[in-house]
Amino acid sequence: MSKHNKVSKEDKAKIVMTVLRGEKTVAEIASQYAVHPNLISRWKQQAVNNMAELFEDEREKIDRKMYREQAHKIEQLEKLVGQREYELDWLKKKLSVPDNYREVKIGRPKGS
Repeated sequence: MSKHNKVSKEDKAKIVMTVLRGEKTVAEIASQYAVHPNLISRWKQQAVNNMAELFEDEREKIDRKMYREQAHKIEQLEKLVGQREYELDWLKKKLSVPDNYREVKIGRPKGS
């Protein structure tokens, strides 16, 4: 592999697996794949540090994300409902007419 060529993730996995198995030394693998030994060591460390994530249940990640999204949506809707209730109460108060004004008088007005 030439300088500045990107190594595919599949090749990185093969290289790291070879190092982890102990089949060859890092120097041998580096010369075989034409990459710097420090780069291989960095990939190995990254693989070891993130290995626990391989066994994490993807459904739990999705469930937690969906739960947070739904909780946020519920919070927004509850806020909206509260606002609408407040507005409705305000309108009811503003539009309420005392009982003595509700009577409709039929006929001609007095004095005509």
